[in-house]
Amino acid sequence: MERNTHFIGQSTAFLDAVERASRAANTARPVLVIGERGTGKELIAQRLHHLGPRWGEPLMVLNCAALPETLIEAELFGHEAGAFTGATRARPGRFEEADRGTLFLDELGTLSMAAQERLLRAVEYGEVTRIGSSRPVQVDVRIVGATNADLPRAAAEGRFRADLLDRLSFEVITLPPLRAREGDVPELAEYYGRRMATELAWERWPGFTSAAMEALEAYAWPGNVRELRNVVERAVYRWDDQDRPIGAIVFDPFESLWAPREADSTPSAAVSEMPQPCVPPPVTHLRTAVEAHERGLISSALEHHRWNQRRTASALGLTYDQLRHCMRKHKLTVPG
Repeated sequence: MERNTHFIGQSTAFLDAVERASRAANTARPVLVIGERGTGKELIAQRLHHLGPRWGEPLMVLNCAALPETLIEAELFGHEAGAFTGATRARPGRFEEADRGTLFLDELGTLSMAAQERLLRAVEYGEVTRIGSSRPVQVDVRIVGATNADLPRAAAEGRFRADLLDRLSFEVITLPPLRAREGDVPELAEYYGRRMATELAWERWPGFTSAAMEALEAYAWPGNVRELRNVVERAVYRWDDQDRPIGAIVFDPFESLWAPREADSTPSAAVSEMPQPCVPPPVTHLRTAVEAHERGLISSALEHHRWNQRRTASALGLTYDQLRHCMRKHKLTVPG
């Protein structure tokens, strides 16, 4: 496996999903990978391909949501010259390019009904027909589909072909969200933190403070592993003292005291300018989570004002002495 395709985790739910993928790799049957965004669906597809007998053949990837409906069939099945406007030469589709290998269809639930019908024939009979041609081409392709949609419900509502779902669901691997992977957040945070420190040429890895790690564990991670990686790498990148454990975590990079607000011309504009209450993520220790959030806000404001403490205090609505007290409380010192 490449450096970016490692599986990091020790929770039972996560290891069960990886083990199921390893078992399914030895077959040529279709597999559906279900999971929220950022849970690693493409990594599972790569595992299915590389651990199976097709590892030396092509692994083709197509994000079905990335192309307009008018082009998705041409991308999947290919086209002949002159088949439609702009088709100046014949081109094989992803099925032909993946012959004897694996075709990974991400965001499978976004396929149009017409594309689903053609996909069903490709799965059922192992043949595809380029747009503009009447001659089918035989292909030997293993299909791995991925989605975060409820395909059985979509099939019941007529938005996804039930017969295609039956053909694709020989094996279904459902990836757990990060919030359900007990004990994996510290392991992932350490892995991505060390890797970022190496990229920045740090001489040592200081780790995270206990408050920072507790904040990471308390967060709900709607973006799962992909979001955690961004949060951890950003925390390492912004930390100026590699001799002290990282203590500032910013979950939302758009959070700012000066973030622009949309103009509202209605009479209730004054009301809309009032800060709206937000629903915090579930926490296991309220005081620790609040302190970690407060530290992050103060640290961010200090960096924005280049550590000018009087300007920072004014921007935060604090007195100079109150800001100094907060800095001592959270052990924030002027860099350099």
